[in-house]
Amino acid sequence: MALLPRSPREFGSAAYWERFFRQRGERPFEWYGALPELRAVLRRYLRPRDKVLVVGCGNSELSEQMYDAGMCEDIVNIDISDTVIRQMQERSASKRPKMSYLLMDMLQMDFPDALFQVVLDKGTLDAILTDEEEATLAKVDRMFAEISRVLQVGGRYLCISLSQAHVLKKVVEYFSQEGWVVRVHQVASSGDKQQFVLPVFVYVMTKFKKVPGSAPQILEICPEEEDKPMRVESAERLVEAVKDRQHYALLRSQLSKASSGEQLSLDLCSKDSGRPRYTLHVVDSPTMKPSRDNHFAIFIIPQGRETEWLFGTEEGRRQLAASAGFRRLVTAALHREQHYEGMAGIQAELSGKVMELAPLGLPARQQVPFLSVGGDIGVRTVQHRDTSALSGEYVVEDVKGDNKCYFRRLVFLSNRNVVQSEARLLAPAPLPGQKKRRKDRKKPGPTEPPSAIDKSYLCCEHHKAMVAGLCLLGSPDPLPAPLTVLVVGLGGGSLPLFLHDYFSQARVAVVEIDPSMLEVATRWFGFSQGDRMQVHISDGLDYVAKLAAEAQYDAIMFDVDSKDLTVGMSCPPPAFVEKPFLQKVKTILKPEGVFVLNLVCRDARLKESVLATLREVFPLLYARRIDGEVNEILFCQPGPEGPRDPAELLARAQALEGALRQPGRPWDSSYVLADMLQAVKIL
Repeated sequence: MALLPRSPREFGSAAYWERFFRQRGERPFEWYGALPELRAVLRRYLRPRDKVLVVGCGNSELSEQMYDAGMCEDIVNIDISDTVIRQMQERSASKRPKMSYLLMDMLQMDFPDALFQVVLDKGTLDAILTDEEEATLAKVDRMFAEISRVLQVGGRYLCISLSQAHVLKKVVEYFSQEGWVVRVHQVASSGDKQQFVLPVFVYVMTKFKKVPGSAPQILEICPEEEDKPMRVESAERLVEAVKDRQHYALLRSQLSKASSGEQLSLDLCSKDSGRPRYTLHVVDSPTMKPSRDNHFAIFIIPQGRETEWLFGTEEGRRQLAASAGFRRLVTAALHREQHYEGMAGIQAELSGKVMELAPLGLPARQQVPFLSVGGDIGVRTVQHRDTSALSGEYVVEDVKGDNKCYFRRLVFLSNRNVVQSEARLLAPAPLPGQKKRRKDRKKPGPTEPPSAIDKSYLCCEHHKAMVAGLCLLGSPDPLPAPLTVLVVGLGGGSLPLFLHDYFSQARVAVVEIDPSMLEVATRWFGFSQGDRMQVHISDGLDYVAKLAAEAQYDAIMFDVDSKDLTVGMSCPPPAFVEKPFLQKVKTILKPEGVFVLNLVCRDARLKESVLATLREVFPLLYARRIDGEVNEILFCQPGPEGPRDPAELLARAQALEGALRQPGRPWDSSYVLADMLQAVKIL
C-alpha cells in the first residue's frame, strides 16, 4: 500500500513517481492494459514510418511491444522520473536501437515544433487531471498546448483513459475549440483477465489547422464491436454515451458474481436513431436446483404486452422465470415504433449481446433457448401520436393480447410503462347473408386490427371495482333513478361510457382538464356526448369548488392521474386528497351516496396519511386492493349507516349485476360484480 499516493494530487508530482519506481523496481506497471488489448485500436492510427512520442511512459512494455511487433520503430519515450528512464534505457538500448528514452517534463518539452506524427498517452492525463481545481486545469492546459505544438497538422494524439466524466469533458472542450476532430474508442475487453471493472477508452484527437471563426464540433464514438464511428451532436451526448458503456460494464461485472436476487435492467438502443430498441431485465432464481439445461434462457415479450403484470413487474417476472424453469432468465421488451423482422431476426440481433449477460459457469457451447408466448413477437400498431400541452407526448396504439383479441391503448410517453386507458376491439362482423367462416374471406392482416370499440368490456380491473362500488348506494332499488354521477378524469372514456350505457337512467358529468383527451376519447375510443353525458373541460379542483354547496350526486368517482412523477402517488394528484377539498366533495354528495377513489400510491407513509385524512372526512370507508397492481379502490360514504356485513355487500352486488344484465345487452361473462367486492375491507 506504500506505493499509493496520500492524495490524488500526488499523481502529478515528480517526487511521487521517483519514489514509486524506486520501490517497485523493474517490474512493468501497466496502466489500462498492454498491446494485446490495445492493438485493434492502435493499428488504425499508427503507421510504421510515423515518428511517435510517448508521454509519461513509466516502465510500461507498450512501446517495446509496438516496436517488436513492427507497428513502428521511431519511438521517443519521455518521463519525469530519472529512475525509470535509466531502467528503460538499460532494458532497450541494445535490442531496440531506433527507440529512445529521455528524461523530460511533458509540460515543457525541448522538441521543435511539429516533430511528431503521433503522441501516445497511456494513463498520464488521468494521473494529472485528478480534480477540476484551477491549478490542475491550468497544468492540463499546458500539457495540451505542448502536445499540440510538437504534433504535425494531420497528426493524432492518442490518449488511453478510464474516461471519467470530467476528463472527457476537458478533452472535448479543449480540442474541439482548437478545431480538432475528437473520436472516442472503447477498447474490447479481455474477458476474465480484464484488469478494471470499468472499460478502457482511447481518445483520438486529430489535429487540423484552426479556422478563423467558430468551426463546427466533430465528435464521434466507436463502440468496441464496431469499426464505423458514430457521430454525436454534442459534448454532453458524448459523455452520456461513454457513461452508458461504463454502466453496462458495471452491470456485467455484477452479473458475473453470485446472484443477490436483485433484478437488473438495461436498454439496448438502435444504432441508427439512438432510441431504445430493447429493454432487458435479468431475473435470477438462485434457489432453483441447477441442471444441465436450465442455466440460461431469453424470453421475448410480445409487442404491447410489456405493461402486463407478468412482464412489467418484478414479482411477475420472478414468477415467469420460475414457470420457465431457468436459473437466469433475460426478458426482452420490444419498443414501439421500432421494426422487427420476426423471432428469427430478433434472435440474430440479440444473440451476441445477451450472451454477455450469461451466468457464471454456463457450459461451453451451451445452446441458449429463445422463448415467447405462442412463439410469435406479437403485434403493435401505433394509430395516432401527438403532443398535449398538459399531458405531453402520447400514443394511441392497437396491440394483440391473449386469445387473439386486440386492444386499443392510450399511453403517455412520460410514463411509458403505464397504460392510461384501454379498450377491447370488436372482431369484424360478417356481411349480411354471409357465413362467419367463408374460406374465401380475407382475414385481417397482422397490421390491420379491428377498429370498432367493445363498449361492454371494461379492460381495467380498477374500473370494474369502481362500478361494483355503486351497490353501496343507499337506495333499496339496485338501480336508483335517476342516477347522478360525477367522474373526474376522462382518459379514453371507458368508465363513463359503461356507466352511461348500462345505467339507463344515469346522468353522467365528466370533468377533464386536458382538451386533447376529449379529442382522443372521441376519435379513437368511441366516446360521445349526449343528453345524459356531458364533458366539462376544467380543472377538477376548480369544478368541485364552484358547485353549489348542496347535495347533487349519487356517486362521485376520481380516476385522475398526477403529472408530477416525483411524488410517490401517481393517482390522484395530492391536492385531490387534502382535507379542505375532500370536505367540498362531501358537500356535493347525497347523504346516502358513495365517493369512489382510485388510489395509486407506492409511498407507504403517504398512503397512510391519505387514508387518515379520508377517515376524518368520511365516517365509513371501504378498501379494495386490485390483485397484481398498486391500485387500491376506496369507497367512502358520508354517513355511518352503510352495510358492514360482507354477506350484505355480496347480496347487493348480485342484485346490481342482475339489474344490469338485460336481454339483448352484451355482458362480459368474466365480469362478476360480487367477485369485485369479495376482498373489500372496512377501514
